[in-house]
Amino acid sequence: MVLKGLRFGLLLQFAVGPMCIMVFNTSTTYGFFYGLHLVFAVALIDALYIALSCVGVAAIINRAKVKAAVKLVGCLVLVLFGANTISGVINLSFLPNISLFSNTSSENLFVQGLLLTASNPLTIVFWSGMFSAQMIENEWNKKQLFFFAVGCIMATVIFLTVVAFLGSILSGFLPQIIVQLMNVAVGILLIFFGIRLLLKKDKEEPNIQREE
Repeated sequence: MVLKGLRFGLLLQFAVGPMCIMVFNTSTTYGFFYGLHLVFAVALIDALYIALSCVGVAAIINRAKVKAAVKLVGCLVLVLFGANTISGVINLSFLPNISLFSNTSSENLFVQGLLLTASNPLTIVFWSGMFSAQMIENEWNKKQLFFFAVGCIMATVIFLTVVAFLGSILSGFLPQIIVQLMNVAVGILLIFFGIRLLLKKDKEEPNIQREE
């Protein structure tokens, strides 16, 4: 059952999103160890959202007004991080009075990873729908579903760890100007993902909710 979740989770990882890009860029800029802090942050929020989806929180978040508010908050978080990433290229912080954004440390990166991953709580709706479909289709019990979820989380850790490793390997071959351009590109992509989250129509949301 864990292997089924692992295979399914690895398929989902190919829907590359902001966190995958952030992990790669962080490892390229600061090294593999720092990239791992983002990986563990993503896995932790994934596990939390999976747990919440299983207790019915998705039904609340899926309400129109709540969903609109969630989208707005998620958009603001992504745009904020994107703008700060771009300004960091010229050694400026978009929010200079907040150490979380102005300093680079393993603790700060972990918190940033938590905030970025949590910026799209609509992921709970995705997991809830996916698990419901799997239970009905395969007639799984709660124990089987739990191990399937464990496999999905393992897939996140494995895939993003590989991304972090590749980023750290490439860092030794990339000129500083390329690294700076990558930071700008990541910032632009984060802003893009934030705006897209806000503007995406409800019927299309399942396709982006799993993006990391």
